This record gives sequence, structure tokens and C-alpha cells, in this order.
Amino acid sequence: MSIRHGLLALLSQGPRYGYQLRTEFETSTGATWPLNIGQVYSTLSRLERDEMVTRVGADEEGRFVYRITPAGKDEVRRWFATPVARADRPRDELAIKLAMAVTAPGVDVRQVVQAQRTATLRSLQDLTRLKAEPPADRPTQGDHAWRLVLESMVFQAEAEIRWLDHCESYVARAVPPAPPASSAPDAPAGDPSVQRKARR
Repeated sequence: MSIRHGLLALLSQGPRYGYQLRTEFETSTGATWPLNIGQVYSTLSRLERDEMVTRVGADEEGRFVYRITPAGKDEVRRWFATPVARADRPRDELAIKLAMAVTAPGVDVRQVVQAQRTATLRSLQDLTRLKAEPPADRPTQGDHAWRLVLESMVFQAEAEIRWLDHCESYVARAVPPAPPASSAPDAPAGDPSVQRKARR
């Protein structure tokens, strides 16, 4: 998630101060991507430097208010119009972990897969319970936004479980079981120290 573009999208709806942006960002994403206020203000500072936003004074409580500039509006329009490329997303830690497990000595890949599947199934159950909660009588824009984020997480968890099933099947066919890790390698048969111990 681009914090920069998320804040610009919120500012395109009207001027806001830092804590307001943080609250609305977290409401829109169901607190899936929690922000600390330092992230908000450091991002606003960079946006101000890049002339995407401008500070327009303070409210009655002394909080700085920011307004999006024409350049910022152009940036938001470009963001919404440009598809997100797979290469732009963070590396998949789980895929990297399984790739490393296949080549690491003494690692039972099947156990790694099973542990992850158990955790993902538990997460999917929690998400499904959230999805089953009755909607508000009058859903707000924030409710609609959270619903989309929630359903995205459900689909991702379901896809991860299918992928883990595939990994387990593939490993069973293609990867020999890992030998148990030993604390020290066996000494060669001709090792004099072994022969001396045997004579004693």
C-alpha cells in the first residue's frame, strides 16, 4: 500500500490535518495497514517538498492543515489510472521461505507447509467471521472500503491455502525427505582416533 498515494487520495476530498488523515486512512483499510503519526507527518513533509500538497495554516486547535495542489491531483489521477504491477509489490516472504527450505539441509519442508497452512486456515476463519457480521443499517463510504479490503484478504488467504496444497503435493513427488540433522559429522572410517578408541 502506498501511504503517499493514500494520503493524496484523502486530501483530494478536501483539506485535512495529520491525525485526521491517519484516522481516515485506517478507517478506509479497516486498520489493516496501521499508521503511526510520524509516518503521516514525514510523508506530508515529502509531499510538501514535492509540491503535491501545501500547508494552509492551522485549525482552532493549532493543528496544521494540508491541501492538495494541482500537481497532487494529477498524481492521484495517474495512480488510479495505472495498474499495479506484480514487480512493484513487496517480495513474498512465504515463497522465499519455502524456496530456502527446499535447499536447506535438515529442514522438513512438509512441516513448514503444514505449519503455514494451519496458521492461514486460522486467519481465514477469523476473516470469514468478520465477513459474516451483519452490515450497518446505513453503510458509510468507510464501510464499503473496509468490505473491499476484507474480501481481498479472504481471497488472498484462500489462494495461499490452494498454493500450499500444491507445494505439499509437489514436494512429496519431487523432493526427497530431508535427512535428520546431526550434531557432528561421522568420522571417516580410516580416522586414527576412531581406530585407537576401538582398540581400547
